[in-house]
Amino acid sequence: MIKAVAIDDEIPALNVVENFSVRTGFIEIEKVFNQPTEALKYLRKFPVDLLFLDINMPSLSGIDLYKAVPQHCMAIFTTAYSEYAVEGFNLNAIDYLLKPFTYQRFLQAAEKAKDYLDYFMHRDTGAEPYIFVRADYSLVKINIPDILYIEGYDDYIKIHLAGKRPVITRMTLKNIVEKLPQNQFCRIHRSYVVPLSGITSVRNKTVSIGDIQLPVGISYEEDFLKLFNK
Repeated sequence: MIKAVAIDDEIPALNVVENFSVRTGFIEIEKVFNQPTEALKYLRKFPVDLLFLDINMPSLSGIDLYKAVPQHCMAIFTTAYSEYAVEGFNLNAIDYLLKPFTYQRFLQAAEKAKDYLDYFMHRDTGAEPYIFVRADYSLVKINIPDILYIEGYDDYIKIHLAGKRPVITRMTLKNIVEKLPQNQFCRIHRSYVVPLSGITSVRNKTVSIGDIQLPVGISYEEDFLKLFNK
């Protein structure tokens, strides 16, 4: 079970979060607060896994409250104002829910939290066949076997996926390689990272992944061929 606390200055909104959490079967709301300062006192004594946080509260905003929580915990921000999503994104929120939200949208956010908690607990063992990146103001789960190749630009990358639209996130190729399983992916060019298992042929300094052809950079060729030939 995910231990959670819900904080909102509107009682009906707290009731919605509490009822929806029960329906998931894997989130236990330990406390609800309509006074954010009281919630902060509680959280300083009793850590939880997840916070449902209204952003726009008069006495203390959800953003400021989350910054003041002493321990690391996940956050799903709730707000009636879409412009606040950027602030939640900058604080590494799991997701944000735009009020009024349906149970299905709530469940989608809750499952992200569940997956991320599983990933966080097992990331050092390499047991999870997926990673998380931040895109569209929330965490996006990327199944590693779905990755066709990764394309790098100046300050962001584009992750090309089989049968899905690409995911664009602010990250460097170096950073994404560090997240991926060792010896399964290789940088072949200053702009490309590929999964070794997806390569169908290597010819004339060109890597083929099905119908996709990508160049091999001169400075990356030697290391790539050593890894590929293994």
